[in-house]
Amino acid sequence: MSSTTGSIIAPHGGTLVNRFADAAKAATLQAEAAGLPAITLSSKQACDLEMIAIGAFSPLTGFVGKADFDSICKNMRLADGTVWPIPITLAVDDATKDTLKIGGRAALKHADGTLLAVIEVEEIYPHDKKLEVPNVFRTEEDAHPGVAQVYAEGDWLVGGPIHVLTVTPEREPGEQFTEHRLAPAATRAAFAERGWKSIVAFQTRNPIHRAHEYLTKSALEICDGLLIHPLVGETKPGDIPADVRMQCYQVIIDNYYVADRTMLSVMPAAMRYAGPREAILHALVRKNYGCSHFIAGRDHAGVGNYYGTYDAQLIFDEFTPAEIGITPLKFEHSAWCNACEGMTSAKTCPHGGDQKVFLSGTKVRELLAKGERPPQEFSRPEVADVLIEWATSSVGAGA
Repeated sequence: MSSTTGSIIAPHGGTLVNRFADAAKAATLQAEAAGLPAITLSSKQACDLEMIAIGAFSPLTGFVGKADFDSICKNMRLADGTVWPIPITLAVDDATKDTLKIGGRAALKHADGTLLAVIEVEEIYPHDKKLEVPNVFRTEEDAHPGVAQVYAEGDWLVGGPIHVLTVTPEREPGEQFTEHRLAPAATRAAFAERGWKSIVAFQTRNPIHRAHEYLTKSALEICDGLLIHPLVGETKPGDIPADVRMQCYQVIIDNYYVADRTMLSVMPAAMRYAGPREAILHALVRKNYGCSHFIAGRDHAGVGNYYGTYDAQLIFDEFTPAEIGITPLKFEHSAWCNACEGMTSAKTCPHGGDQKVFLSGTKVRELLAKGERPPQEFSRPEVADVLIEWATSSVGAGA
């Protein structure tokens, strides 16, 4: 596969990975898998497998081995020096580990039993959680959802390349967003077809409110196109479901964005809530999707009070522009200012907080649950209506 499409930015590491087996190899793997030890993937692992398979995690061709794991945790780099901030691991428990053999293979299965891939077992090594957790998450508190997830994983890691048959089993419950589930090769082709050379990516796991709209439109002033790229993989309990968010994205794009300059696609990754390190990961992934610029907003990929407001922007300064290869756009916290009568940030507005329209997430949820729209200065009414319908339903009320 070509490493570039026209003048679009090269993938991380130079080559866009594709780990899908062709039809002949897939048939061979399917037959072989029946006699192989099996590893049933967690939701996070299944998301990671898809991201590796489609090239979103280029240059990774499989789950990381010990040298890469140690180097990533300590230095935010693969063993060969390539920037990579979070180890993509395949953790297994003692019982599963005992069925595996170095130099052998194992079948990777979805929770519903569907065969997803076969892994070449190059390494089996202890899962050093005491190395991973404080380095990746900057905390060891198990109240942090990413930390808790790692603590709950198996004590052994399996490293090796994968050969993938499928990533979205037909029997998998829930919406797969097939129309918008574009692999990096497909987004690159779409950008080239539209004639876009500079593309800014907006990572989100929440509906777009007025501040997000301001950031994305400001970025569009300097780029040819905007990729609104919501994460639809595993998130923590309490986050708004992906299908509801997708309705929000579509309605705001239809009403408030220029169609020829805006594209909606989904990223099937799992959230780690790792703050600064995850901001780097999200940027590198969007580079693989063909984006030249990446919006790094306030507390990107954060949770609770574990990270400073702008830590996820400052971390980019630890690398040279050539090492990252995608340009971060570092936006200040923005909000509507009544005195300015528009969206502003600390860089553009001289007025105090008493003129700003700030709403906490709790306050917004309270309004939505009562069927009330938040102020128009905070959220577009069309988006609010989608959220009200969800929040006042039995599903939303119990979320």
